[in-house]
Parts: sequence; structure tokens; C-alpha cells
Amino acid sequence: MRQRVVRVALTAALVAVVLLAVPLALAIRSSLYADQRDTLERSALAGAVRVSPDYATGDPVELPSPPAGGRLGLYDPQSRLRAGSGPRPGDAPVRRTLGGEAVRDHSGGDLVVTVPVSHDEKVIGVVRASSPAASVRDRVLAVWAVLLGVAALALAVAVVVARRQARALAAPLEDLSRHCRAVAEGDLNARAAPSSIAEIDQVARTHNEMLHSLSEVLRHERDFTANASHQLRTPLTGLQLTLEAGLAQHDDARLRPVLAEALAATHRLHHTVEEVLRLAGAREVSRPAARKVAVRQLLRDTEERWHGLFARDGRRLECPTRDAPADVLVPGAPVSEVLGVLLDNARVHGRGTVRVTVRDLDDAVAFDVSDEGAVEGEPTRLFDRGHTGGGPGAGIGLALARDLAVSLGGRLSLRSGHPATFTLLVPLDQDETQGGSV
Repeated sequence: MRQRVVRVALTAALVAVVLLAVPLALAIRSSLYADQRDTLERSALAGAVRVSPDYATGDPVELPSPPAGGRLGLYDPQSRLRAGSGPRPGDAPVRRTLGGEAVRDHSGGDLVVTVPVSHDEKVIGVVRASSPAASVRDRVLAVWAVLLGVAALALAVAVVVARRQARALAAPLEDLSRHCRAVAEGDLNARAAPSSIAEIDQVARTHNEMLHSLSEVLRHERDFTANASHQLRTPLTGLQLTLEAGLAQHDDARLRPVLAEALAATHRLHHTVEEVLRLAGAREVSRPAARKVAVRQLLRDTEERWHGLFARDGRRLECPTRDAPADVLVPGAPVSEVLGVLLDNARVHGRGTVRVTVRDLDDAVAFDVSDEGAVEGEPTRLFDRGHTGGGPGAGIGLALARDLAVSLGGRLSLRSGHPATFTLLVPLDQDETQGGSV
């Protein structure tokens, strides 16, 4: 911004100097030449009044001194030099003046002024005054040099003033930018300092007010997360202890599998709650530090976890591992949670066989979850939190899955509406491969 302000100020000053200096330079040139011609004309007139009509009969003529560096001469009607100095014979301006009019002209590199000498309404001679045009040109160039120096000084002053103003304008904005970076890095107590510029102060005040409101919202969210953590973890822990005690006390062959499955579901629910709370409490969206699991093992665990639920509904779940990459590791818990949301979505809202396939994209892994049903509602609203269109995405399931995918640095999207196919894209680092097969 500073350079931009300096460039704008310098451009404005340069345009102003050009618009002022060029006409002024031309006016000075014209004025100097006009002043020199006026001087020559006064000398010629002073000489003309001293010429007696008897000069033609030999009466001597006493002409005044010529202008500095110039010449002054008297010419008769035959253009012959009779007194003073000048070209022999008379030049074109002299011959023109014999017609009775004063002449201002150039001749042989000189400025020339000629005036007629009259007697009894007849021209009896011509007085010619001249000076070198080079002397006037030197004066014009000297004045132009001074004018150029003044213009350069004006531009230098403009640059200095512009740099100071640029610093004055840019410093508050740079401070506001540093403050915003501090907020982005997690310092919610940072506040923009006031400056001497009213408009920037207004922006800073508005930003501080917005940050205060945001801090309050985040504080309430943290309080809610802490309360939810306490209210959810304690009953789940108690339920787990009760189920474990039930398993230890009952030997009923029919009851033990039910209790074991309920205990496993409770453990999964506890893990899900921990993941949701971890995501809600994260200060920045970044890849979570989760244990890496091989893709094939993840598919096996997913099929084992969800096969029974689909079998109860009379549906099939296929998680083929033959084509899955054998040496690729992914964050186990977050990916498992996203796949769980997608499978639960397919179980509740989909139809027919559900299939989970994996595609190796070199720098990423794509998990495709598809069924034989179709997506209902607007596809653009599937991942909106609280969307209750009666189809996939109702509630917070897909919204949570999307947030988990983003926390991995990946993406969750609807690949196809019929058959319904969701794709989870998980980027890979160089250390997310194994040396051998799983």
C-alpha cells in the first residue's frame, strides 16, 4: 500500500508540474524574445529621432550606442549603410522598411528591428537595430534550467511528503493486519489499536466488536462442550460398567451375546462421543493426530462392525479388500467415523446391497459408499447441518461427516445421485505407506 500511495502522489505531482511548467516555459521563451525585440525597437527609435534630413548632403549623423552585444546602423533609400554598423548593403528587413513600416524579423542568425526615418511624408532612411539570437536563446535555456531544477525539487518534496503520508496511512492498516493474523492463530484477546485516521478507526472498532461477539459465542460453545462432555461421558461410563458387571454375573448362553453386543455398541458410542467432542473443541481445522490403520484392515473392521446390522434388515454389505491398496495407512478413527455415518445413512435411507470400495489415487485414497437407492431432496443441501429433508443428510450426520473429512484435509461429496454414491477423499503423506503388505 505504501508504494501505491507514493506512486499515486508522485503521478499527481508530475502531472501538475508538467501542466504548469510546460506552458510557463513557453511563456518565458516568448517573453524573453519579445523583451529583446522591444529593446532593439527602442534603440532604433532613439536613433531615428537623431537623424537630420540633411544627412544625405553630408551632415554627420550621431547615432546612440547600440544595444549590448548588438549593432545599430542608418541606411539611405538605396539601402546603403551611411552611419553606425550593420550589413552592407541593407538586408531584407531594411528594404521592407523603405516601404514605410517598421519590421521585426530574423536575419543571418540575428534578431532585427528596423524603423523608417520620414520627412515631408517621405521615407528618407532606415534605422536598423540587431542583436544575436543566440544570446537570447542562452538566456532562455538558463531560465529553463532553473525551472527544471525547481520542478525536480517540487517532485522530491512531493515524494518525501507522499512517503510520510503513506506511512501514516499504512501503519494502522498493517497493525490491523497483524492483529487479524494473531486472531487467526488463536489469540482471541488481541484487539486493534486506535489510530489518527477516523475511517480506519471505525473499521478497527467494528472489528473489535465483532471479535468480542465471536469470543462470547466461542466461550458459550466451550461451556456447552464441557457440559456435554460431562453429561455424556458419565452415563456412558456407568452403562459400560453395568454391562461389564452383567457379563460377569450371567452365564445364560442366550443373554451373554446380547450383553456383549450391547457393551461393544456402548464402546463405539463412547468413541464417537469422544471424536465429536474433540472436533468441537479443536481450535483450528487440521489433520488430527489419530492412529494410522491400513486400508485393508479398516475395511475388515468396518464390515465386522456393520455386517450384523445390515443382515438384520435382510440386506447385504460388501467391503471387498482384494483391490484395496496393501501398503497405505489412513487415520483410523476419523475415517471409520465418516464411513460409519455413510453406512448408517445407507442403512436408514438407502436400498439393496451396500458396497464400500477403495480407489488408490497415488497422493490420496478415495472411499466410495454406494447402495441401490437414489438421493432424495436437493443434493446441494445434503451436507447442511440440520437439514431434515427426509432423505440422506437428515439431522447432523452428513454435516458431521463432512467436518471430519475437512479435519483430515480431505473432502466428502456426493459422487452420484442414482445409484446413491458418496465419496470420501483422504489425502496421503509420504509416511502413510507401509513397507510391506498387510
